[in-house]
Amino acid sequence: MARLRPNKIGLENFKGDLHGGLSAAVVALPLALAFGVASGLGPNAGLYGAIFVGFFASLFGGTPSQISGPTAPMTIIAASVFTQFGDEPMVGFTVLMMAGGFQILFGYMKIGRYINLMPYPVISGFMTGIGCILIVMQLDPLLGYDSQQTVINAITVLPEYAHHPNIDALIIGSIAIAIVLWTPRRIARIVPPPLLALVACSLLALWYVDAPGLGEVPSGLPQFVSPVISFARLNDMLVSAAVLAALGSIDSLLTSLVADNVTRTFHRSDKELVGQGIGNLVAGLTGSLPGAGASIRTITNIKAGGRTPLAGMLHAAVLFVVAIGLGPLVATIPVAALAGIMIKVGLDVIDWRFISRIHRAPRVDLVLMVVVLGLTVFVDIITAVAVGVVLASLTFVKDMAEIQVENIKTISHPDEEQLFDDEGAALFEQCQRRAMVLHLSGLISFGAASELTRKFATVGSYDLLMIDLQDVPRVDGSAALALEEIIEIATDNGKQVFIVGLTLHVARLLKKMGILNLIKDTSRFQTRNDALRAAVILLQRNS
Repeated sequence: MARLRPNKIGLENFKGDLHGGLSAAVVALPLALAFGVASGLGPNAGLYGAIFVGFFASLFGGTPSQISGPTAPMTIIAASVFTQFGDEPMVGFTVLMMAGGFQILFGYMKIGRYINLMPYPVISGFMTGIGCILIVMQLDPLLGYDSQQTVINAITVLPEYAHHPNIDALIIGSIAIAIVLWTPRRIARIVPPPLLALVACSLLALWYVDAPGLGEVPSGLPQFVSPVISFARLNDMLVSAAVLAALGSIDSLLTSLVADNVTRTFHRSDKELVGQGIGNLVAGLTGSLPGAGASIRTITNIKAGGRTPLAGMLHAAVLFVVAIGLGPLVATIPVAALAGIMIKVGLDVIDWRFISRIHRAPRVDLVLMVVVLGLTVFVDIITAVAVGVVLASLTFVKDMAEIQVENIKTISHPDEEQLFDDEGAALFEQCQRRAMVLHLSGLISFGAASELTRKFATVGSYDLLMIDLQDVPRVDGSAALALEEIIEIATDNGKQVFIVGLTLHVARLLKKMGILNLIKDTSRFQTRNDALRAAVILLQRNS
């Protein structure tokens, strides 16, 4: 049960982790409260979701600098779960527990490693999109108005709000932005700029200006929930839990990749899934909102110096103190100050490294990044990543298919390709252009399967076809079926077919699919020269 062992917590980076945890808590607090309200479970559910998921995902997870808690995608799915099981709320919380269990299972099944195949332009578009969302969504609070639920709504009302801003809020927000942008490094090493901005703006709002505050923040311990399984609706529960688990896993591991990109480290995907699963399991047991790795909070932590799991645990501890007794004090924090802090975080999230090279990047990477960016901002993260991965995969398949097609040669004379040794060339010359060699090399997959058949259809006349697979380590099912079609075309036209150089993997697949049954044992050869000797004898016999 090695994956269930907690991370070793050390104090070697305590100051950085303290700054990171405090900064992440500052960012997480208003988001957690807002997500709780948006889910319909109430602000306490969001706050304790941030506490429990943040603490246990850090303690048991595999991304040291990651901060976890309620996120927009997880909140949306959780809200739909409680809508679906609205008449049985305890069943809804049981679905959250099951989702956590699924994530733990995903970790043991080692599914997490596959997210590491994410192309960089997809990560770049995702990061930049998150940064843009954060900036746009904070412009309304910066002007003294409530934040909108979507980016499109925020953009729609922005012109009206800009014409009639709350001047006090705008002053507070501008001061917060100035502090987080231009605090000298020697001061920032002692006090994190977000915390400095929060304290300064709160004092300013308390004594001099009248900017909207967070308002009432609930206090108190959560109530524990006993699992309830509705056997009549068990199928729906399992489906909802699987969807929630898959979404949380993707969301978390994408953020892990973002954290890797910023810290230049490598996370442990499967361990991270286990940690996230434990966090969401506890969240369900405490009637809290589920969560995942949160990009904005993670970047905030990293930028403030957080590098070990201790930062995530301290972030959860700070939120816990708020939850049990500091609600009245937190209620005075100006919303505009938080908006200013998060605008700076949004600027940091944007992938300026890729953007600065955008004019040099391959066109395909540029298009991919822009598509993922647009979908992240205007649709949702999961759709953006799914489309990005599909487009990247198709591009990769196209490039690989072109390479594979270049490795498909039809040879009717030894001088056409430097394929044969002296003996082989002499033997092929004796075939007097009555033999055709179809030479394949490298991996042959579905991307080149149709081109393989098409290329063969254009060859000239021949009496014997030699399919040379000596340089082919692997083929997939599509390529195997293309070979079957070529063999059938040749035999239907009365041609002899030899097959040369089957590797163990290729032979096993062709035999399993019944394709080797089309070729007699006496027409299978290990080397080209063996096949050419038999071809010379056969063609001379049939002359």
